[in-house]
Amino acid sequence: MAILTPATVSDAESEQALLNAAPLSVGRLSRQLFTVPVILSTGFLALVLLMAIFAPLITKISGWGPYTFDPSAVDSATGGVPLGSFGGIGSRHWFGVEPQNGRDIFARIVYGAQVSMLIAISATVLTATLGVVLGMLAGFFGGVVDQVISRVMDFLMAFPTLIFMIALLSALPHINRPLMLIGVLSIFGWVHMARIIRSQTMSLARREFVEAAQASGASRAAIIFREILPNLSGSIIVIATLAVPNFIGVEAGLSFLGVGITPPTASWGQMISASVPWFTAVPSYFLIPGIFLFLTVLSATIVGDRAQKLIAEGGRL
Repeated sequence: MAILTPATVSDAESEQALLNAAPLSVGRLSRQLFTVPVILSTGFLALVLLMAIFAPLITKISGWGPYTFDPSAVDSATGGVPLGSFGGIGSRHWFGVEPQNGRDIFARIVYGAQVSMLIAISATVLTATLGVVLGMLAGFFGGVVDQVISRVMDFLMAFPTLIFMIALLSALPHINRPLMLIGVLSIFGWVHMARIIRSQTMSLARREFVEAAQASGASRAAIIFREILPNLSGSIIVIATLAVPNFIGVEAGLSFLGVGITPPTASWGQMISASVPWFTAVPSYFLIPGIFLFLTVLSATIVGDRAQKLIAEGGRL
């Protein structure tokens, strides 16, 4: 399914460019790297990461936790609409409050960032590890090893992953949802990484420096870790960087559908889903988590796209 496949370097020409690219000069590297979109995107991602890491401290400073109710901030006579303008935004509640229950939206956004980044980064690490290991095994050893791994990849790519994920998460409502999401995303998300790594490993295994290492009596492990793996670092970084926004979007989408992160745990997708009935009365309740989700995915995509272009032009990192 496309929802679980990170958009990344996938065709043969792009893969060959990653292998054959010439080094960038320092000046050109600086011009490519320090552009306004990249700087803004990196800054926003750093902000989200800091929010996720220091969520307890930030909410302590703001004075409201993600599970604290404030009945005085909503008007029970109007069905729980937040008091004040823009959904109750003010000095007490920086981003306003949720209708009916009065929970602080800023605290929910901060803890939602923690959930999104935890799932996305953990799933990316696991998928990268599985993809690199299995892709290198298939590409380097070939034969039966390649056939077995390739057939597993074909099966997983043809499998209706989204339907399976919804069914599985719906059937196991009481299991640890973040852990379950990380596991499911990792199981189905490593295939694209493995296909790229397999293709590039097969190309690298025929290079002169690898043949020289084999002729000198180097072991297979030495060739893999000293000769091949360092030359794959660029591709690994690109694919992993572009996988992060994909996993953030998948988690938010599943939470929006009600099969991802469940209440009371904060999630941006869950907040957007809960805000739909209140869109006309309290638009800020919908817009704030939506803007954070959009900017996070956009920023991570911009950084990943820039990394792809830099590595394609300047070789491995």
